[in-house]
This record gives sequence, C-alpha cells and structure tokens, in this order.
Amino acid sequence: MTTTDDLLARHRAVLPAWISPLYAEPIELASGSGCRVTDASGRTYLDFFGGVLTTSIGYDIAEISDAVRRQVDTGIAHSSTLYLIRKQVELAEKIARVSGIPDAKVFLANSGTEANETALLLATQLRRSNQILAMRNSYHGRSFGALGVTGNRGWAASSLTPVNVSYLHSGDRLRGLFAGLSDAEYIAKAVEDLREVLATTTSGDVACLIAEPIQGVGGFVAPPDGFFGALKEVLDEYGILWVSDEVQTGWGRTGEHFWGYQAHDAVPDMLTFAKGIGNGYALGGVVARAEVMDCLTATSFNTFGGNPISSAAGAAVLDYILDHDLQGNAARVGEVLHRGLREIAAASPIVADVRGRGLMLAVEFVEPGTLTPSPRATLGVLEECKAAGLLVGKGGLYGNVIRMGPPLTLTEAEAKEGLGILAHAIETVGAAR
Repeated sequence: MTTTDDLLARHRAVLPAWISPLYAEPIELASGSGCRVTDASGRTYLDFFGGVLTTSIGYDIAEISDAVRRQVDTGIAHSSTLYLIRKQVELAEKIARVSGIPDAKVFLANSGTEANETALLLATQLRRSNQILAMRNSYHGRSFGALGVTGNRGWAASSLTPVNVSYLHSGDRLRGLFAGLSDAEYIAKAVEDLREVLATTTSGDVACLIAEPIQGVGGFVAPPDGFFGALKEVLDEYGILWVSDEVQTGWGRTGEHFWGYQAHDAVPDMLTFAKGIGNGYALGGVVARAEVMDCLTATSFNTFGGNPISSAAGAAVLDYILDHDLQGNAARVGEVLHRGLREIAAASPIVADVRGRGLMLAVEFVEPGTLTPSPRATLGVLEECKAAGLLVGKGGLYGNVIRMGPPLTLTEAEAKEGLGILAHAIETVGAAR
C-alpha cells in the first residue's frame, strides 16, 4: 500500500486542480462502520459530514449490502431501460408514495446534477420558455444548465448558460437587505421582490422557480417557514412551476419533515433528489406530476440511472429509513446538537450564527465582535476537529461556515461526543484570534 503522501501526489498529477481534498494533510478513508470511519493509517474518526450528506444511514449497513449482493449475484449489473428493470420500478413506486406529489411519476438518474438538469429540461419544454427563477446563494450542480441556475460565484465556473435566469433573494437572515426582519416581514418583502422581478427582468412566461428549501453549499441558509408557499401563490398566477431541490434536505434529514418543502405549506410541481437515497451508491432523480413528466416529445433515457444495483441499494435505504424512524431520530438527536451548539455559540466571540434543522447543522464564523466572515477561523476549527477525531465540512458564500450532516442513525452519545470536540475546537481557535 502506498503512503497518503504518495497518493496525494498521484492525485494531483492525474486529477483536475479544481478537485481539492479537505485538510492541510488530506486523508484516505479505508473502512467504516456505523457513524465512524478509519483512514489508511488506522486512525478512526466520528463522521459528522457523511461524504457531503450522502452516507445518510452510516457505513457497513447489512440490509443495504445484502440487497446489493443479491442483485450482483444474479449476474445482471446493467440492462438499460430497453428492458424492464424490476428493481427500478419497485424503487420508483416507493419514492412516488412518499413524495407527497399527486399523480407522481419518477425518473431515476445518477446524481443531483442530473436530476436538476432533467427538471430544467421538463420545465422549459412544458412551458416553452428558457426563463428560470433561481435563488441567490444557491447551488444546483456542475453541469451546464445546473451551473446556469447556481447563484454562488465560488461554484459558478462559467457565465455561459442555456437558460435566462433571474435571481430572487435568498434566506439569509444575518446580512443583506432582509436582515433583521420578522418572519412575516421577510416573506412579504420576498413576495414583493418576486412580483418586481417578474415585471422587470422577465417577459412573464417563466418556466420555473428552482430552489433548495435549505441551501446546502450556501451554508444551510433557510428562509422562514411558509416562504415558498407564499411565493407559490404568485407563481400559480403565472403558471410557473416550482422545483424543490431536495438533494440535501430529503429523506427525513430535517427531522420535522420528510422533505424540506413540507415546511412551506405548499406542494412543488417537481422535486429532485440524490445523495442520501443511495447511501453511497450513485442514485438521483426527479418526481413530478404526470402532466409535467410526460411532456417530452422525443425519446429520452439515462444509460445508468436506476440501474439494478443502485435501485436495489436505494430501495433498501428507503426501507431502512422508514422502518427505523430515522426522521424521528434526526429530530431527537438533532435537537441535542442544536442545543449544544447554541450554548457553545453564546460563549464564543467568533460564532455569529447556528442554524439548520434536524441533522443538518451549520455554524458561521466571523472576526470577533463583527459580522466580517472569517474563513481562517473556519479552517482552524475544521483542522482542530480532525485532530481530535471528528470529520466536519465547510461551505457558505464566504467559506466561513462549518457544515454538518451526520448519518441519520447518529446516537445521542455520539452527538455529545462530537459536541465536546466541537466545543474544544471552537474555544481553541477563538483563543488564538
């Protein structure tokens, strides 16, 4: 086995410069069990990030491994939709049932990027318009169309786009034009802003609004409950579709709801999903009303999307989430983490905000006594956590947010263990400022 340093050198030699591992000294994850992973040197960590909220129910889950093994043992890893795929149909039926979308149909893909690209294709085809509404500070993927509706400069690699985008205000409550407003005032201002955007920067026949209920890469920023319901009333006046990007918020992660959109008293025309449903296997997709899903007039399919192995894994993941009430666990254990983080924040001059829902948590770092973002403090906390055996992520518009999305199987004891490490890391970095 080569050393980590050898592997890093090989990584840099053959992979793009814009793929950059975390940490000053990156690690290779060699094995995992439950909510813990072990690196190539034999060191074990408590994982509070799950490969960017993807390993949704933890590592080495027998029910998933067994389901995948049974499919592999048939000898059929792929057939494409030229043939009937039983596992694909069974998974689509399960997802349609839990989606909350009436008359639902499901298209399976490999990732959130592909899911969002498909949603944009459906919306623009149905509405015969390439005009899109998106949110500032958003992220929807790395393909041409998905980048075109991403409202975060750090992730927008190109200004070229196949769609004509108008951006609405995000859910930022800490800074910006809507900072300091009450929930009701914020929603009223957002509705006013939407009407002004429709009247000024569009020709009216907009295809859709695509939005994350809680912005992932953007640092887990979220608007008040009921926000998207209020916007949808305006969208419905114009016949504009609403696409809820649930790549990070879906599958019970927020605790209070199975889907992020359910906090907003309205049902989207489409929802997109990925990450957690595969628990590491490549799986994503779109749920839409049949009228929307069936609007394409040309033949289309996805070679690997919904293949028998990924579909078997996805069905096992969804069954596990439901059978073990992991949404309820996300609410209970998430509250332990939120309460602990708020206590830590109250004692730290470098923490400006603690936010999120369920097992989707974020801490925003600033220069002491200001709202000036502090990416340096964020990196310091990231490294201190790693040194003490805890893996977390980072993000936010200014790179000053620690993001956490532990497996939904996280226990209260593990939550308290992680809190202890976070408290020490924040105190250490704060004292050094």
